[in-house]
Amino acid sequence: MVRDGNLFTGGGITAGIDFALTLAAELYSEAAAQLVQLQIEYAPAPPFDSGSPHTAPEPVLEEARKRTAESRRARGEVVARAAARLG
Repeated sequence: MVRDGNLFTGGGITAGIDFALTLAAELYSEAAAQLVQLQIEYAPAPPFDSGSPHTAPEPVLEEARKRTAESRRARGEVVARAAARLG
């Protein structure tokens, strides 16, 4: 990822993810970029250390939990139904 004034460039696979996270931080906020990083569980050596619940800042982790609460609840119901069928 290279920034030259208002020109941003990046390439490659993980470099492309780094580029996207850096761009998200510039366009929105560092917290928004960290939230995306946590949600995609991207933690090799990225621009932020938020790819794991163990390293993400607490406000980012709480926002991720809030945004995924409904889908986690729905998945729990599916798992419970499957477990009941399996007896």
